[in-house]
Amino acid sequence: MDADISQSTVRGRTQAPPSKSYTHRAILAAGYADGATINDPLMSADTGATMRAVEAFGGTVSYDQAAQTLAVEGFDGDPEVPDDVIDCANSGTTMRLVTAAAGLADGLTVLTGDDSLRSRPQGPLLQSIDQLAGRAESTRGNGQAPLVIGGPITGGTTAIPGDVSSQFITALLMAGATTDAGIDLALQTELKSAPYVDITLEVMDAFGVTARRTKRGFSVAGFQSYSPSGGEYDVPGDFSSMSYLLAAGALAGDDAVTVAGARPSAQGDQAIVDILEEMGAAIDWDRDAGEITVEQSALDGIEVSVEDTPDLLPTIAVLGAAADGTTRITNAEHVRYKETDRVSAMAEALTKMGASVEEEQETLTVHGGDSTLSGATVDGRDDHRIIMSLAVAGLVADGTTTIRGAEHVDVSFPDFFDVLAGLGADVGRP
Repeated sequence: MDADISQSTVRGRTQAPPSKSYTHRAILAAGYADGATINDPLMSADTGATMRAVEAFGGTVSYDQAAQTLAVEGFDGDPEVPDDVIDCANSGTTMRLVTAAAGLADGLTVLTGDDSLRSRPQGPLLQSIDQLAGRAESTRGNGQAPLVIGGPITGGTTAIPGDVSSQFITALLMAGATTDAGIDLALQTELKSAPYVDITLEVMDAFGVTARRTKRGFSVAGFQSYSPSGGEYDVPGDFSSMSYLLAAGALAGDDAVTVAGARPSAQGDQAIVDILEEMGAAIDWDRDAGEITVEQSALDGIEVSVEDTPDLLPTIAVLGAAADGTTRITNAEHVRYKETDRVSAMAEALTKMGASVEEEQETLTVHGGDSTLSGATVDGRDDHRIIMSLAVAGLVADGTTTIRGAEHVDVSFPDFFDVLAGLGADVGRP
């Protein structure tokens, strides 16, 4: 599906979608438990993959649309060997978290995904499962899916790099709590995307499971049981998805845009508020009410590291293209290993729209003062975050911007274009 975004303005009030990161972890935590009710989950293609994985391990998941709840009957820390291959589709979070869960099963589990997911690195996690006396193989011998995972692992000590994916750490901690011996995890390199591990620790704690930081990395004791207070867990709003709505308000608001559901949490992407403020946006966050209000503002370029906030790079790049001066996005190499190489994807698309962009291995520099955005046909790269950020760019580009493959927003924000149109944007779709 293509989406056409014409230069237009936005205003009004909208609700942030539920957090994808928290929903993934809550679904799997409920799977590790006897079961739980998850309130306000994100229903998307990615989280659907995690639901299917829980069912493949012997649990059940049912959605009550009226109540906006998921009822999960879990496998109680003892996953069955799946009857079939687990297809993680395009969800890297699902594949990594489920890889460790598969290591608990007494037998072999096969995991695969789409073309994009089968190109993403899994090697360090496979090596850790090997170190924990499990079986973990890439069928092509390249550290990428399809994967064959065998267990059961009973815990122990493993070492893993922290600069490839924080999801490796999340996977091992969540699975380790149900092993006999627990898992001590030593980081071989500095941890990037650290707030995502904080999210994991927060969700585990809400399910009554304790993991902790150590001098070398992380540790989780074994023989723990997942069980949320009252049998329920509430999913917070998603700041990654909010970033597009807030950027739209800062760039194209002809009046205030207010986003509800923005309560503080461990999400690193809360940094979008500080980034917009530093660029000069008129933005206010009422933390108690969970509401952020932003107005169209003259923005200035800044330098910002995405070491801990990789999902914000596409949003920041668009803000930089519309700002005065230069925006330099640093510590971005790990952003190349997402659904697509997001550094290259944003450099290519924004250049096509008339922006002045310099791409280096770890850095993306956008010269907003030398850029005049014009509508163009751009490739969304089958990547939800590329698509949504380019839609925001289309609001301030002269003419109409056509985004190829726009249906892939269903990964994290299925009704994104409806929400944008509801705020007044000129959105055209088949």
